[in-house]
Amino acid sequence: MIPDSERFNLTDQIRRASTSVVLNITEGCSRKSEIERKRYFEIARGSVIELDSCFDIVIDCNYIKKEELIKIGNLIKTTFILLSGMLKKSVKNNCELSIEDKNLF
Repeated sequence: MIPDSERFNLTDQIRRASTSVVLNITEGCSRKSEIERKRYFEIARGSVIELDSCFDIVIDCNYIKKEELIKIGNLIKTTFILLSGMLKKSVKNNCELSIEDKNLF
């Protein structure tokens, strides 16, 4: 468990980064320009990396055991992979997940 002295800082940072992922994907999907869409997806992917770093800090400080974060780690990895795929696509509508992608969650 994260101590009270760090709870606000780390918890708030994790909350902001995770919110940033969702909001930037949504914003990117609303853009007509591929360049604009990809820019928002890049920002979202950066926030995914930020989340991963936050959880590394939590583990390094022994607030939570690594084993307790396996599911979160898998979701972070999957989200990074999906965003990387969206950045590689050059089609107009790369915001819709395929059936295979939906089964990852």
